Amino acid sequence: MSMKLHVHQLMGSLLLLFSAGLAAQQADGERVSALLRNVCVNGVQLHYMESGSGIPVVLIHGGLGDYREWNSQIGRISNHYRVIAYSRRYNYPNDNADILPDHSAIVEARDFAALLDTLKLERVHVVGYSYGALTALFFATEHPERVRSLTLAEPPILGWLPEIPGGKAELDKFMETMWTPAAKAFRRDDPETALRITCDYFAGKGSYDQVPAEFRQSLVDNIREWKALTTSRDAFPMLSRDSVRNLKLPILLLTGEKTLAPLRMINNALTHLLPNAERSPSPARLMICGLRIQKDADKQLPIS
Repeated sequence: MSMKLHVHQLMGSLLLLFSAGLAAQQADGERVSALLRNVCVNGVQLHYMESGSGIPVVLIHGGLGDYREWNSQIGRISNHYRVIAYSRRYNYPNDNADILPDHSAIVEARDFAALLDTLKLERVHVVGYSYGALTALFFATEHPERVRSLTLAEPPILGWLPEIPGGKAELDKFMETMWTPAAKAFRRDDPETALRITCDYFAGKGSYDQVPAEFRQSLVDNIREWKALTTSRDAFPMLSRDSVRNLKLPILLLTGEKTLAPLRMINNALTHLLPNAERSPSPARLMICGLRIQKDADKQLPIS
């Protein structure tokens, strides 16, 4: 089977899986957790699970999430590929004490490269959403020879917004309404308020109190990553447009039908930079921090 056909089959499968949503079933979680392993790279611990055999596919979760986000998809993908889902350095169940003042997707991309080295993986398919997609993009621009294909769901390349019509206003709203207030809450040791502010921005006022207890717990499990990002000096470093434009590999771009305005703007910019990329809206409605919106009668609730 040709490499091109392999890639198209993988991307088609991933699109179907994203469309099914990222919510994990409890039985899947128990089965997948039994496969959990960990390695030490770049002075930090990274937990990961792997299943299946063949060409490797690595899954990178978004903000306020962890490897468990992929529980429902791992079994299906591992029927055809060697699938690896890992938790980034400040995400559950990693216990890395020191939070860097300049934590960013560049740091995460270096961790990802070191993880691949440790697992002796030369070339992989990379799937990422939200901050995981930004991590994947930084990695791909630095190591394009190691990427078989990229599947990206709404990478928050916020540095591009000031150059997009209307983007500066959306960036200011994001920073003033959510990012800066959340950081201030963390600095005064009030993580619950930081989560409430975050959920208010992404899912509507008061949404934190409406979510199921298990989803709220998953946010708490990953609170240190959100603190690391919101209090970082440069959580969203500039990504060169030229470096993205020069990527010569299969790329699938996913976006949510109810995505937020700044992410829609960034996704449109990506489609212009990457005219040969495959594109598809995803009913998963992915968003920057891993929160997704689902219709429930007359209200919208974020679900895990």
